[in-house]
Amino acid sequence: MKKKYDNESLINESIKYPQVRLIDYLGKQLGICSSEEAISIAINQGLDLVMISDKSNPPVCKIIDYGKYKFSQEKKAKEAKKKQHNACIKEVKMRYKIENHDYKVRLNQALKFLQSGDKVKTTVTFRGREIQHINLAIELLNKMAKDLNEISIVQQIPIKDGKNITMILAPTKK
Repeated sequence: MKKKYDNESLINESIKYPQVRLIDYLGKQLGICSSEEAISIAINQGLDLVMISDKSNPPVCKIIDYGKYKFSQEKKAKEAKKKQHNACIKEVKMRYKIENHDYKVRLNQALKFLQSGDKVKTTVTFRGREIQHINLAIELLNKMAKDLNEISIVQQIPIKDGKNITMILAPTKK
């Protein structure tokens, strides 16, 4: 009965170590025995011998139902994947001659994005000849960075990109 289901766990005859530390189905340690003896004990119980850890000497093997074990491992991995948050880049756009109230609205948008763990790309756009007022746009972006410096760090300083100037803010680690 030779089985090897995946790359992670060696199972039954694919365990090539001469001796293993054996744990039974209920979690009780049975001590150190030969691989052949451990496999025969597992087969007699209608279960599989699965290598749990090869880091110790001798490696740790457990007598379990491999199908149930694999299912529970996949379920744990799925739960862990659900809990992680992938940071993405949210964008806040404005003009260099923005009114104070509108600036506060954009600031609150950026604040919300940063608090949820996302990065914020702040863009100041120009039309026509407005491009000659780059220094005012850079001042505006620096003001935003200063207003948000308690919960963010500047990941990318203001950079001219065509008819835009962009800056990227990243949330600080807590």
